[in-house]
Amino acid sequence: MGPSGPQRWGSLSPTYSACSNGKFQSPVNIIKSKCVSGRHLKQLDIEYHVAVNATLVDNLFNVAMNYDGNAGIFRLNGKNYSLVQMHWHSPSEHHLGGVRYDAELHLVHKSVDGEVSVIGVLYRYGHPDPLLSKIQTKLAQLQKMVHSSSHEQTQIAIGTITTHEIRKHTRKYYRYVGSFSTPPCTEGVIWNILGKVRSISREQVAALKAPLIIGCKSNSRPVQPLNGRKIEMFNDEMSH
Repeated sequence: MGPSGPQRWGSLSPTYSACSNGKFQSPVNIIKSKCVSGRHLKQLDIEYHVAVNATLVDNLFNVAMNYDGNAGIFRLNGKNYSLVQMHWHSPSEHHLGGVRYDAELHLVHKSVDGEVSVIGVLYRYGHPDPLLSKIQTKLAQLQKMVHSSSHEQTQIAIGTITTHEIRKHTRKYYRYVGSFSTPPCTEGVIWNILGKVRSISREQVAALKAPLIIGCKSNSRPVQPLNGRKIEMFNDEMSH
C-alpha cells in the first residue's frame, strides 16, 4: 500500500480530500438481499458505434483505452452520456455478496454538462475475454514500449475497434451513486454494475498488469462504506 496507497489518498493533495472525507465513495460491496428493487429502472440503453478509433494508454496505475471522437452513447434518465474511455482493474473493485472477482472493466461515460456514469463489468478466471483478445498484440507492444521508456505515459494507436461485445448481457445490473475509485475520488458518479460475471484468462490479466509500475500491479481500491446509500437492482431476466 505504501505512503501513496488508497488509505493515504486524502492527504496527498487538498483536491483529494473526498478520498478520506467523502460519504458516497466507490467501490462498494453489493449484497443482493439488501438491494432495493428499482421499479423505475429500465434495461441499459447503450448505443455504441460499430467501429471507433481508439488509443491504448498506460496510465502507470492502469491500462486504458481512450476513444477519439464519437464512440457512442449511454442514455440515462433522459440524458446522453458519451463513451470516452475504458480501463481495467485487477482484482475487481466492486464485490458481489462479499466476493472479490479477478478483474473489473470500467466503461466511463460523460455528459455534455460534465456528469459521469460508469458501467462496470466483473470477470472471473476462465476462457479469454473476446474484447481483450482483439488487442492482445497491442498490449504486448505497450509492455515493450514501457520497458524501453523512462516511465512516461506510453500509448499506442489501436486504429478502429468494435465494441459491440460490451453490450451483451446487460439485462441485470445494480445502480448506486458513488465516486471515482481513484483520486480525486469525485462524488456524484452514477454506477451501473452488470449482474452477469464474465470470464477472462489469467494471461489476459497478466498482460493488463505487465505495463503498470511496481506497487500498482494490484490496482483496486478497497470497498467503501455505503453510509446509508441504497443500491437498486434491475433484473429483466426474470420477465423473459
